[in-house]
Amino acid sequence: MPQRHSKNNNDLAFFTYDEKRKLGYGTQKERLGKDSIKPFDACCLCLKPFIDPMCCQKGHVFCKECILECLLAQKKDIQRKLAARAAQQQQEKEEEEEKLVLQKARELNAFDQQNHGAVPQYNDRNHGRDKNGFHGANSVKATSYEEEALRTMKAFWLPSATPEAPVKAEAPPCSTVCPEGKEKLKLKSLFPVYFTEDKSEEKTSNSLDKSFICPSCKVTLTNTLSLVALSSCGHIFCKKCADKFVTVDKVCLVCNKPCKERNLVNLEKGGTGFAGHDDRLEARDFKHLGSGSGLGLVRPPTKT
Repeated sequence: MPQRHSKNNNDLAFFTYDEKRKLGYGTQKERLGKDSIKPFDACCLCLKPFIDPMCCQKGHVFCKECILECLLAQKKDIQRKLAARAAQQQQEKEEEEEKLVLQKARELNAFDQQNHGAVPQYNDRNHGRDKNGFHGANSVKATSYEEEALRTMKAFWLPSATPEAPVKAEAPPCSTVCPEGKEKLKLKSLFPVYFTEDKSEEKTSNSLDKSFICPSCKVTLTNTLSLVALSSCGHIFCKKCADKFVTVDKVCLVCNKPCKERNLVNLEKGGTGFAGHDDRLEARDFKHLGSGSGLGLVRPPTKT
């Protein structure tokens, strides 16, 4: 039986396609499992089962305590940045005033010396020439002024003499943002949400964890279902029941509170740092060569 010489030939000066594939070369794809996806009943900040859940207008659910602490920390950070910017502007104003005072004093001194004739004035042509006839760059003998300039000169090639650029404080945003969607978020735009707990005898006897159901069709809520929250009353329904009943009747099926179409908020599906908020939860990683070769240059993984 003939041998597969093309795949067994390893005396070439370059890697063949089969050798690269065995070393893990190329884009590696993997479907993320359940452990990499946040459950729908977990807080987006602490990643734990939420307590007193609050939802924003984009469908991100947080614990009440977590989101309040996050917004409070953002407000404190904004105040700190505003104070730093105000102090920097005050310092720049004082430096500018000091420069103007020094410039005015220099002009008055030059005017006084010129009127009294104490020191001869040089024009721009021989301004760089000292009294001994030496130029700054071409002179062999350094004057006291040049020695002072050399002593205080900023040398980019010496770490001890490298100048430091002043750090300018930028104007911070004046509004708090959602930690998940990065859009503007205010405390008054949050609304509480209420999940319908499954209190059937089979569920309570077989499992210790809480399970939630749709109050309309009684289907157990999981990450595979698209959920809709009503911002008017906070009740949670599955997407099918919301489109079929709530959108048509314009009323909540639990508390009979009237609602409009703009009150329907689609909840974002679970995602963590390992997975994005999307239906296609697939991790990709491009490798030049596999880790076993010692030449594994890996790009940052991308999430789709």
